[in-house]
Amino acid sequence: MTMPLDHRSMQMSLPTQEGAATSPEHSAMQHSMTMPPPAGSSSEMTMPMDHGQMDHSQMDHGSMAQMSMPMNGHGHHMAMNGAFGSYPMERESSGTAWQPDTSEHEGMMAMSGDWTLMAHGVLNLVADHQGGPRGADKVFPSGMLMGMARRPLGNGTLQFKAMLSPDPVMGPRGYPLLLASGETANGRDRLIDRQHPHDLFMELSASASQNIGPKSSVFVYAGLPGEPAFGPPAFMHREAIMDSPEAPITHHWLDSTHISFGVLTAGIVLDRFKVEASRFNGREPDEHRWNIETDPLDSTAVRASWNPTRTLALQGSWGHFVDPEELEPGVNQKRWSASALWADEVAPGWKLAGTLAWGRKTAHGHSDDGFAAEASLKRRQWTVFGRAELTENRELIDVEDGPSYRVGKASLGAVRDFRIADHLSFGVGGLASVNFVPDALAPLYGGHHPLGAMGFVRLKLN
Repeated sequence: MTMPLDHRSMQMSLPTQEGAATSPEHSAMQHSMTMPPPAGSSSEMTMPMDHGQMDHSQMDHGSMAQMSMPMNGHGHHMAMNGAFGSYPMERESSGTAWQPDTSEHEGMMAMSGDWTLMAHGVLNLVADHQGGPRGADKVFPSGMLMGMARRPLGNGTLQFKAMLSPDPVMGPRGYPLLLASGETANGRDRLIDRQHPHDLFMELSASASQNIGPKSSVFVYAGLPGEPAFGPPAFMHREAIMDSPEAPITHHWLDSTHISFGVLTAGIVLDRFKVEASRFNGREPDEHRWNIETDPLDSTAVRASWNPTRTLALQGSWGHFVDPEELEPGVNQKRWSASALWADEVAPGWKLAGTLAWGRKTAHGHSDDGFAAEASLKRRQWTVFGRAELTENRELIDVEDGPSYRVGKASLGAVRDFRIADHLSFGVGGLASVNFVPDALAPLYGGHHPLGAMGFVRLKLN
């Protein structure tokens, strides 16, 4: 049975009978179909079925096997538990991070015996222009392909997850992105005004959970690579900005740990609260993007998460990073992060999502902050998205322990998707950005407000 996981709607696609009664009195007389729980779920899936609107002559076993059952972040009909506890699956995002229960999940799902199989993917082809003396042009691919398999384990869930990226095809220097910095292209030179490519293997992880009460559980998570318990979900998973092909300049303040080559996390869930701790390899991935790296799990992160309502997810986290920068051996960092993610339908058919996030890096006796605000508005095939950021960056001039420069960026874009197959859509979009640099950097960037733009097409599995 294949079920597209589109959380923008949740109506079961069934044949209707011409002339079926649709009065309020008739609608109130609905029955339901109850299905066995999927892997990891402690409750059954119940979907209201209006018998007056069903043509039973068409409901043979063949049509049932192909029935389309979209799922919704507001889900009342079809409850699937998360991999780490007895809460809605929609709450889970990248790694072990949480997002609002009303968040959108897209992908395909199939059942095979005790296993629940899921897949999601997006492939972008981006034409990038960054203006000014430090800018450049480039056409490059980006995106991800994610597969997940889960099954019951005792009174909990066993889950395996894999995520691959086409980013290494960009080449070692990534793509132009003004005011971005971090990592290295060749092991010697820092990438400045460029976004580094992510590794081919973005996640290869396994997790196991056990319920210890009606709404409480314990879990362990291991990844090579994986995402430790630090920061908000990775930017390509945050609903407010996942449709943008542009990486945030706050990436190394908030979520660059989403590819850590060696992670071990343990946590406890108490209803809407989660506390977890990780030991992980704190070093940034090196310039070799096609391989899997191994180093000691010598760094530590702790995160507390709270979803006070279905529409809001809060987290605060701390991390001690041992030797994170390849070009600064022996220099450790401490990082802090706090974020709020929100998502809800603000009018029939209109979905709004937002992010507010802060991160701090402390090294060399200095503390530098980064702030990000993100939002998206979705209406059917259209999505409008935007981001505003501010960072205190010491890497824009390549000198060790250099001065901190306060810089900012604002981007606004849109994408329109076209359905081309049952589980595949084609999208066309673009964005424009304006950067803000102080007087000391303006001569290097050709002014205080250098501009950038991206146009893109994409294929999305949903």
